[in-house]
Amino acid sequence: MTVVGGQRGAYRPPPTAPTALRRGPVLVTAVFAALGGAVIPAAALPALWRVWQLYAMLFGAVAAVGIAAAVAVLGWPTRKTAHFGALAASGALVLWVVSRPLGLLTRFDPWQPADTVAGFTDWVAAGLQVIAIFGLLVVARRRAHPWPSAARRATAWIVLFPVLVAVLATGVAGAVAAGDSSTGPAASPLPDTGLGPYEYCRPGGIPLAMDVYRPRTGGPPVPVVLFLHGGGLVLGNRKPAGPGALLAGSRLGPLRDELTARGFAVAVIDFRLAPAAPWPAPLADARCAVRFLKANAAALAVDPARIAVAGTGTGGTLASLLGVARGQDSGQYPGQDSTVRAVAALSAPADFDLAGLDPLTRASVLMALGRSPTTWREASPLTHAGPGAPPFLLGDGGRKSGEFAARLRAAGVPVTEGPAVADFFATAVG
Repeated sequence: MTVVGGQRGAYRPPPTAPTALRRGPVLVTAVFAALGGAVIPAAALPALWRVWQLYAMLFGAVAAVGIAAAVAVLGWPTRKTAHFGALAASGALVLWVVSRPLGLLTRFDPWQPADTVAGFTDWVAAGLQVIAIFGLLVVARRRAHPWPSAARRATAWIVLFPVLVAVLATGVAGAVAAGDSSTGPAASPLPDTGLGPYEYCRPGGIPLAMDVYRPRTGGPPVPVVLFLHGGGLVLGNRKPAGPGALLAGSRLGPLRDELTARGFAVAVIDFRLAPAAPWPAPLADARCAVRFLKANAAALAVDPARIAVAGTGTGGTLASLLGVARGQDSGQYPGQDSTVRAVAALSAPADFDLAGLDPLTRASVLMALGRSPTTWREASPLTHAGPGAPPFLLGDGGRKSGEFAARLRAAGVPVTEGPAVADFFATAVG
């Protein structure tokens, strides 16, 4: 007992400094996972700001707290800062759950700007936050013990070093993918300004961009080819260079130059990617792009009666579906339809049956289309092959493209095989 201010009171020990934690591999891995999970949405903030500032401020605040918490843990590793870091990562994870799996942020999906290169970028950010929460809580609950031996420390770093490298690589890749949507000018909803890119459609409140490359200025309206990029409906974007083009395996540059030299305009679009936007979102976007071209043909100086479509990989599959899966058009630009004059599909799968697929392709199909065989059939051009389709060029193979060509020919549809896309369009459209 002690006397404080003339009165007896309970003994109060002097305050002690917070117990410091070692910057071991678990703590370092957890900190970099938290940083990656916060930087990924931060990289997409400029694109999100263009759509709605309120969501951008909310996501920016959560990302800023996460980054500050990660820096605090790494700079001053104590149980208190580790708990703070775990709490910040938990807040970011809750925001993801509320906005994506639960869909409670109803104005539009705020993660879409981060998913324009890879449709699972938001899942990457959420996974990194889970790693961060688990790692920081493990570190914070450790009991104090003497400094381990050099052999023990080296063993721990050797065992966890591959995990740390994977976390770093995943965070960097996710930030690059999310940030690609923020580069370049914003899409303009007014095509008569003559400046691109253009906002061709806004499904669910998300603006989708189109670039239009013209062979010349002035003169009569020219035919136009809509180009759809590959990437398994999961990866890629419309840009001719950068991470999106790399992931899509794009052959846009040479084909664009060859077509514009023949007097064609070339329109290239971003479309929504899976799993962020499930099927048939990409097909709906491609149809909307055709209707946009027809509705704004005068402003774009293109001929609405001479619209063709080309695509590589699964972009070629979408192009084929525009030719054979003719249904009721709905959405923006009422009064216009999405019929096209000709289709060129390069290296395009014509069927999505999982039989015989390698594990990576199987995973891509499941991510893009889900597990329903009905959806696989609906997304397969082979299912819809029949009379009334426009002329087709099928080049460079593709799963069951030979069977698709045979069915088209049996239905009386002209089919050309080979890589000469510009020659084909010059005959079929020009």
